[in-house]
Amino acid sequence: MRCVFVGIEYAGKSTIIKLLDAYYRQRRLPVHGDDHFTLPDASLSPESRALMVNFPDDVKERSQRMQIQYHVEVIKNYPNTLIAGWHIEESVYSDMYGDDPDSPYYKNYSYRAQRIYEAQVFEARLPNVVMIHVTASDEAIRERMHADPHEYQIIKEGDIAEVKQRFEEEIEKSLFTQNGRKIVVDTTGKTPEQSLDDLLMLSEPLITQEELAIRSIPVPNGEYEVRYENGVRKTIPV
Repeated sequence: MRCVFVGIEYAGKSTIIKLLDAYYRQRRLPVHGDDHFTLPDASLSPESRALMVNFPDDVKERSQRMQIQYHVEVIKNYPNTLIAGWHIEESVYSDMYGDDPDSPYYKNYSYRAQRIYEAQVFEARLPNVVMIHVTASDEAIRERMHADPHEYQIIKEGDIAEVKQRFEEEIEKSLFTQNGRKIVVDTTGKTPEQSLDDLLMLSEPLITQEELAIRSIPVPNGEYEVRYENGVRKTIPV
């Protein structure tokens, strides 16, 4: 499944991505994950992240533009892609915080490109692209914010309701939504494992028969090896 996870900070995108990554890898499927679209880029070193916060806006915008465009090709080329934020997050946070001197975000210079990225994905006629809107109640977001604050937090506590609304509006404009390629996972009051189960259930109508078959094959929880006995494939715990 080619996944684009979107939603407000603290909704649980990164947590679900880690679980889905492990789910695929346990089934010996290749995975390509990219959870580094929130500024400053989480894939950079601590030193580089600290520097990136104070880069000029045009430099940050150009860097984001390049990697957002690059990931059109990532979605096309990897069958199990897990991308967090991508162009939707950039659109919402740039619009909300682009004029805030305390935010690492920049003014939304290139909003007109948002649908273009999506159109390029749809031109490839991929059968299993899914936008996953991860959300949670205002109170759940607030509680997580206090319990485990991010080093470079983007949203402000007083903005939770408005930021959620902006995500809703941007997602509704998306070609993924218009083409029926969207599901909503609400993580309020659920364990990460329960949210993963919700995602797997809700995504069933949008995946290929091949993936549905793979999901149906039982695999051990730990290490295992594959053997064939009389033409029957078996997974043997080791």
